[in-house]
Order: sequence, then structure tokens, then C-alpha cells
Amino acid sequence: RVYRSGGHHLPSSSQQLRARGSRLSVPGASATYLRQALTSMCRSSGAAATPAAIAHPLSSAAQAASGLDGKAIQTLQRSSFPSAKEILAAIPARCYERPLWRSMMYAALSTGLTLATALLAYAYLPLCAAALPLWIAYAAINGTIATGCWVVAHECGHGAFSTNLVVQDAVGYVLHSALLVPYFSWQRSHAVHHSRTNHLEEGETHVPAKVSEEQMRGLLRTRERLGKPLYTAYNIFMHLVVGWPAYLLAGVSGGPANGVSNHFWPHYPFSPRLFPGKWKTKVYVSDVGVAATLALLYAWSCAEGSAWPVVAVYWGPYLVVNMWLVLYTWLQHTDVDIPHYAGEQWTWEKGALNGTVDRPYGAVLDFLHHRIGSTHVAHHLCSKIPHYHALEATLAIQAAFPEHYLYDPTPIWKATLRVACNCIAVEEAPSSASWVYNKTPAAKAQ
Repeated sequence: RVYRSGGHHLPSSSQQLRARGSRLSVPGASATYLRQALTSMCRSSGAAATPAAIAHPLSSAAQAASGLDGKAIQTLQRSSFPSAKEILAAIPARCYERPLWRSMMYAALSTGLTLATALLAYAYLPLCAAALPLWIAYAAINGTIATGCWVVAHECGHGAFSTNLVVQDAVGYVLHSALLVPYFSWQRSHAVHHSRTNHLEEGETHVPAKVSEEQMRGLLRTRERLGKPLYTAYNIFMHLVVGWPAYLLAGVSGGPANGVSNHFWPHYPFSPRLFPGKWKTKVYVSDVGVAATLALLYAWSCAEGSAWPVVAVYWGPYLVVNMWLVLYTWLQHTDVDIPHYAGEQWTWEKGALNGTVDRPYGAVLDFLHHRIGSTHVAHHLCSKIPHYHALEATLAIQAAFPEHYLYDPTPIWKATLRVACNCIAVEEAPSSASWVYNKTPAAKAQ
């Protein structure tokens, strides 16, 4: 049985249809409603609960908290995984075609929309305190649009833009540098993320810690002291605002195998393991692009006689772009019942299929962001598929491997609250040979 969401058919049982159907629309909400929803989302048995009263992550109560209904865990317990060869063979051959003219069209579209909205704001919005709400709205709109440029450059880094490698890297380098992303440095670290998806030691970005680690035990207790609504807000802020620069500068949320990395300086005092051999030179080339953008922004400030026009037109949207890119990576691989793997538990097929989930971002965001969130499973199964073929590839994967393909219909705002509140540290689940987030682990950690 299927139902339609985000422009394509997605698998569901009749029970899921009835249980999840009402979750596909986001209600308008006042501040009071949001506080109540947040409290309800995060409610648990509390810090005083005994270990016996805590819901185990594999229990039905924990599974029901996600729109996946425990599918990823259940698949591990009862199914074998298709091989990489079988997965790629299920995708139509035309999905691998990436004509330069078509990719350039989407690059021009995202760039044109971004520049047009920036120029309109620069020309017509007054730069004064009274206009602050307008500038905030502009930052949200322009940053959301500019994320499309980020996604196009991301495709260049994967080799999904064109067979012309020179043009591909040139487009990716310019677009990412304009957004202060070190193109080749991130290309390398992101390739590690794809090759080791949801690996607890060798993964890259949003690698969770274990409940048994002392630092996490303290963090879990802190959540109980703050209260879950306040901790959830704090966690969202740390991820969406602080997370991206912290990752680039210190490898925060990267796996322990690569140590404390830096995307701008692959030497002491940082670990060089993430950038072996020729990648160190490519890090320096990436630095040149970022430095050139910073120099242009400084020159613009000098020409204006003030930094405020640059802050309003560039830096506000820049923060929004960072929020979107972190949110995508976070939500596409994290939830209360999405497993991670340690050591020999991990295989590429498990990480790509069972550690990646598609979500409903809606028609507008799918258009602006080139379906990066609603076709993310296909993207991880073959990152050379361009976004304009990703929907067809997703449908083929869904048809070939319905027991493995993961789609969570939970509205994005609600999924974000759930993940920020409950996904802090993982514990081993021997029955499924994986590690999962414990829904309420704080009492166990005490």
C-alpha cells in the first residue's frame, strides 16, 4: 500500500496510513501551543524513575515515538541486506546521466534567485532598527534560497554535476567558497561520511557518543536538571547555530577515528588523519577560496563605510544556510530508532539503507533545495546520481527493496523536536547487533 507525500509514493501499511495520515500537515501554532507541544513531545517518566520503569529503546513505546514505527530495527532482526551491486542494478541506467547543460541550469536558477532577492533587499529595505523584522524575514528567505546553491556545490563535490571534471570543480569551488565552505576539504570529509555512514568509530558528522561515556552521562543528567523543553531548545541552538563552524574548525561531532580535525589547517595541533596525502594541498586551495570571499566582504564593508550593510545582506542569510545544511544531515541519519554500528557490526549497505531516512520537506523546499532531504536514501546509495534523477531512483529503490527503504512522514518541525530531545547518546542493542538511542537513558546513567 502506498500514499503520496512530498511528490512521490511512499510505502506504508494500512495501520501506518491511519496513524500517520494526520501528521502530514503542520498546524499553525501560537507560542503557547508550541510550548505545550514541546512539553508533550519530551515528556517521560522523569529523573526519579527507576531503571525498570524506563522504556528500552527496542520496546514498542520507544519505536512508536518515530514515524518509522521501529522499521529499521525490525529489519535488522529479520532481514538480510542486498549487496551494493544489487542496489545499484535496481536503479535505472538513465539516473546516472548528468548532462552539463541541465546541471548548469539548476546552478543558474539557484544563484539567480539568491542574487535577485539580495539585490532587492539591498535596494529597498531601510537599514535601521525599525526595519529589523524585515531584515530577519529577508535572512530567512534568502538563506533558504541560497541553500540551493550549497546543494548544487555539494553535488559537484560528489561528481554528480557533470562528466566534465574541470567545469564541475570550478562551479563547486566558486559556489561553496562564496558561502565560506572550504570546497575540497569538505569534499573529503563528506566522502568519509558517505563511505562510513552511521559508523560509531569511523563515521563523520553527527556521530553519537555512548551512554557509558562519562561526558555523556553528565550531559544526560544535565538534561534532566534543565528540564526537557529547555534542553531541547538548547540542543537545537547548539546544532543549528554553533554546529557548522564547530565542525569545520574542530571536527565536533566527527568520529573518534579521525581525531580533532580542522578543515582549514590539516596539521598540528589538529589531527591530520582526515586529510591524508594530496588532500593537505587541496585544503590549502580551499582556504584560498574562503579567504578571497572574506576579502571581498571586507572590501564591501570599506566601500560602504560600515559593516552593517554586509551584516544585513550577507551574514544573516549565511547563518540560515548553515542551519539548513546541519538540519538535513542531522535528521537524515538520526532518530530514536535509527541504528548506528560499531566495528564489525557495520557494513556499507547497513549504513546507507538502514542509517538513512527520507523525510517530507514539502514542494517549496524540494524545489529550492533540489530534493536533498526527500531523496536522501538514493543519494547515499549512489552519490553520483544528480538531484533531477533522484526521485526516479528513489521510486526504483522503494519498489526493489520495500522492506529496507526508510521514510518517516513526521513533519520536520516535530521530528526536530523529537531528535533534539531524545537523541543524545546510544547504547548497544545486542538483539539487533547495533546501537540505538535510549528514549530516556538519564536514570540509567545515574
